[in-house]
Amino acid sequence: MLSLKHHVAKSRALVSPLLLLNNNIKTIYIFSHSSYSTVVGASAKDVVLSFKEWFGLKPRSSAVLDRVFQILSTHDDEDSASRFAADQALSELGIRLTESFAIQVLNYGKKTKDVLSCLKFFDWAGRQPHFHHTRATFHAIFKLLHCAKLTPLMVDFLENYKKDRYYHQVRFNDTLVMGYALAGKPDIALHLFGKMRFQGMDLDDYAYHVLLNALVEQGCFDAVAVVSKQISMRGFENDVTRTIMLKCLCKQKKIDEAVEYFQQLVSGRECVSGFMIGIVVDALCKNSRFEQAGKLLEDFKDRDNVVKLEKAYDVWLRNLVRAGRLDLALEFLKSKNSLEGYVPEVFRFNFLVSRLLKENRLMEVFDLFMDMKEGQISPDGVTMNTVLCFFCKAGMVDVAIELYKSRSEFGLSPNGIVYNYLINSLCGDGSTDEAYEVLKNSIDQGLFPGKKTLSILADALCRDGKFEQMKDLVIFALERNIKLRDVTYDKFISALCKANKVEVGYLIHSELSRMNKVASENTYIQLIHGFNKSNRADIAARLLVEMEENGHKPTRALHRAVIRCLCNMETPAKQFLQLLNMQLSHQETNFQIYNFFIDGAGHVKRPDLARAVYELMQRSGLVPQLGSNILMLQSYLKSGRISDALNFFNHLRLKEMNGIPRKLYNTLIVGLCKAMKANLAWGFMREMRHNGMYPSMECYEELIKLLCSTKNYDMVVGVMNHLEGHGRQVTSFIGNTLLLHALKTRDLYEAWIRLRGMLINEQSKISLLGQLIGVFSGCIKVSQDIEGLQKMIEQCFPLDTYTYNILLRRLSVSEIDHACELFNRMRRKGYEPDQWTFDILKCGLYNCLRTDEAERRLEEMF
Repeated sequence: MLSLKHHVAKSRALVSPLLLLNNNIKTIYIFSHSSYSTVVGASAKDVVLSFKEWFGLKPRSSAVLDRVFQILSTHDDEDSASRFAADQALSELGIRLTESFAIQVLNYGKKTKDVLSCLKFFDWAGRQPHFHHTRATFHAIFKLLHCAKLTPLMVDFLENYKKDRYYHQVRFNDTLVMGYALAGKPDIALHLFGKMRFQGMDLDDYAYHVLLNALVEQGCFDAVAVVSKQISMRGFENDVTRTIMLKCLCKQKKIDEAVEYFQQLVSGRECVSGFMIGIVVDALCKNSRFEQAGKLLEDFKDRDNVVKLEKAYDVWLRNLVRAGRLDLALEFLKSKNSLEGYVPEVFRFNFLVSRLLKENRLMEVFDLFMDMKEGQISPDGVTMNTVLCFFCKAGMVDVAIELYKSRSEFGLSPNGIVYNYLINSLCGDGSTDEAYEVLKNSIDQGLFPGKKTLSILADALCRDGKFEQMKDLVIFALERNIKLRDVTYDKFISALCKANKVEVGYLIHSELSRMNKVASENTYIQLIHGFNKSNRADIAARLLVEMEENGHKPTRALHRAVIRCLCNMETPAKQFLQLLNMQLSHQETNFQIYNFFIDGAGHVKRPDLARAVYELMQRSGLVPQLGSNILMLQSYLKSGRISDALNFFNHLRLKEMNGIPRKLYNTLIVGLCKAMKANLAWGFMREMRHNGMYPSMECYEELIKLLCSTKNYDMVVGVMNHLEGHGRQVTSFIGNTLLLHALKTRDLYEAWIRLRGMLINEQSKISLLGQLIGVFSGCIKVSQDIEGLQKMIEQCFPLDTYTYNILLRRLSVSEIDHACELFNRMRRKGYEPDQWTFDILKCGLYNCLRTDEAERRLEEMF
């Protein structure tokens, strides 16, 4: 067998390594097919063909064994015609049925875990005229059932043993003792052994050793001492006995005694096998004594080169891998391969490869594959599955999928891990249709991917709008009670709602509810919005109630959305009150639910419904608080019923012993401004001040915005005087509004001069704001640069993006270079331009015939 280094070098020339290792940063680079095709001259097709050749490599004997198991797996024992056909097909193979061949078949079935076919073969072989089962074949079938943990089946087998025709062909009692011992029934085995001795019969050496080993395995150490003494007395003691007794010491965790016993055997020149060394090495490793185990192995090798140590090497390699000492395992494998030609069995390679793959050590995995391939080591199913996982992890999903599609050519049966890797990789590669086909194949094989994989596939299907496939996936899982992650269902339902398939989403939701699965808050929100959009307010309302029943808290905005949809129905008042009553019946009476409905009715301009809820609240014994009063007042104002709003306000004025609260005044003033009632709003602001209360800044902002929009600049100046008189600061909103209107007209500045006068040396912020209004309206000429103008504004009010937009608008008319400079300064200071910013700059550049720069700014905006 070639060394690992030679294998890797050769394979890189033949099949394209696809991998380069950067030792400095420990990173694996996977090159695209086009890259490595041109560099190395190999393509993905070459890699697939190379690995197909390896997968097709089979031992000569395995072809016959594969055919035997193919025949056995396709016939039904319950059907006499099928059984006869299988017997005929096996006979036509021309097999020379011997003890060794029968054991070979059973061991092959043990590896493939096809217990049923092994039992069928055992039965068929026992019925052949020129063949009789022996203790060895019985031992093989018992070991097979024991390893498969089919103890009840073994016991049934033994109970029915007397009725079989094998009865007179083997030592009956020996077989029973061996069978019960291997079946984990040592008490029955010892009872039968005692009965034999009482009747003057005895076990032969083979049965004695099977019994002794089974007793050691099951921890019956007192019985072990008795049986081992019987073996010694009869002269049956041999290297098998000593091996079992060595195992017995290790099982009892008498490690030091086991090592001493082993060394006595070596010094006494007893026959010592690699299996015995392996037992001691295994015990030392399991007790974390790796250094001692390695030294023992090397010392024995140096002392005696006759004994074959492959079994001991296998044990050492397995324990190194199991303990995560992968570097040491690789070094050991490489040295023993080059010096002694040691080649582990394929399942040892598989174990090492799996651990390396788990730690993403792809280069080492690839090296081992090449070592196995060049060494003509026939891969088994586990190897082939690992290869597929490797290519998925290496980002070569096209190679993995081609090998997967060719699985029937070399009998590959993908396991669940492979299906997970394939589906994940295909989804990441954007091949959702192929991923779905792989999923269907895995389901046909009785394998269902894990929740994480299904979540990835579900995300990909939803992203690509493949809702039919996603629906089939969910229905399949629900029908088989397979639990997917809750987030998977939520994403699917949300995607359906966004795609205007809300009815399908609701069906899935209903099925999940039937299974007592509670949908997430986001799922309810998506369903409710979906049904609102399709004008199905009845279902939206039902979902709102259900949402609350399941412990979620619907927001005020969600109530607004449902109420808006209800008010578009034929009988809005009935539906509205019905929903309110349903919600009140499912929870304790509180202000919040009433307030949500008053607010919702106000937003759809139905103050009559809001008033109905307000009065219902009072009839239920609740005294409306400030929040309810504000919402009721807003409902009148939003619907334009100003007289009702004023009447309601006056009614509250009469009821409130301590006067109207400030928040209620503010609500009325803001509402009047939005209803274009400037005089009324201004009157209530002065009334507030007379009552010792200060209006909120929102009141000032809304009133000034309204007055500017109606060009009532004289009154604007009066409000600003009022603001200054109360010591209030100018907000960015007020300052921006005034500067914007100053850009449009000189009337604001003229009103300012007429009603306030202009003292240049006056240092108040509002007086300085008057100068800015003059500058922006073009009435005052200044020689200040941009930075100076910014500082002047900062003295009046805080700058924001809107302020910069106004400055840009002023500069872009005649000083475009200064405007561009300001734009850059704005970005440097952390202000994010909006669409208006770019529009101002673009128009200014176009007006100056700087088209290219305007286009560049436009691209930057997009």
